[in-house]
Amino acid sequence: MKQKSPKWIEDIRVSSAFILQASAGKTFQDYQSDPLLRAAVERHFEINGEAMNHLVRYDPDSAVRIGDYPRIIAFRNLLIHGYDLIDHAQVWKVVREQVPLLLRKVESILQEILEKPTEDQA
Repeated sequence: MKQKSPKWIEDIRVSSAFILQASAGKTFQDYQSDPLLRAAVERHFEINGEAMNHLVRYDPDSAVRIGDYPRIIAFRNLLIHGYDLIDHAQVWKVVREQVPLLLRKVESILQEILEKPTEDQA
């Protein structure tokens, strides 16, 4: 794993956790009618996609471990460049179905990093 990879993976963890925290107890109708909530969630999806983009460029093996990176990056690009094409129902579906899986995956990878002995400990 490259030196900066844990930072980018942690960024994905933090942003995914934020998305879940911000949407906890909310319904799709709440999400759809709250522009502040939508903006916050979309911003953190953008962070996820940008961190994944860095991983793909500098540490593709780590990106592959997280999985589904092309869709994560494409989703980020849609949110940034296709703001007028955003389907709020689709975003909400990703919040509910994909973000929990992504969060568990990056938490698992980060846990492995913490458990792996460093060169100083070996």
